[in-house]
Amino acid sequence: MSQAEKLLYTAKVHTTGGREGGTSRSDDGRLEIKHSVPGAPGNGTNPEQLFAAGWSTCFESAMAIAARKKKIALPADLAIDAEVDLNTNEGGYFLRGRLKVSLPGLDRQVAQSIVDAAEQLCPYSKAIRGNVDVAITLV
Repeated sequence: MSQAEKLLYTAKVHTTGGREGGTSRSDDGRLEIKHSVPGAPGNGTNPEQLFAAGWSTCFESAMAIAARKKKIALPADLAIDAEVDLNTNEGGYFLRGRLKVSLPGLDRQVAQSIVDAAEQLCPYSKAIRGNVDVAITLV
């Protein structure tokens, strides 16, 4: 870590059992979930749902930072619908992701500038850039 870097947070999660009935629990006890195979019956979530939730939450925070820098108030009813696809082909498994961002009441050009800035700020977007086929749409 360089002198300019500052560690803000480390998530610590213990996982056992994988997709088929496994569990994950955070060290602070705030997260305790069961896993299941996507589309299978029963209780539990899957990594794709967790990624969609994390990415969209992080992206919304990045939009708030971008809007603050531009001195623009975000609408209280802003929303993001996230979709993460698990795919397979001859090369193995891969992901695709989409964010559909709603910023009601904002001028479309202003809203797009916030979405564009958030895409550059969001750590999730940075992490998957060039690795995952992504579409971020202002709706």
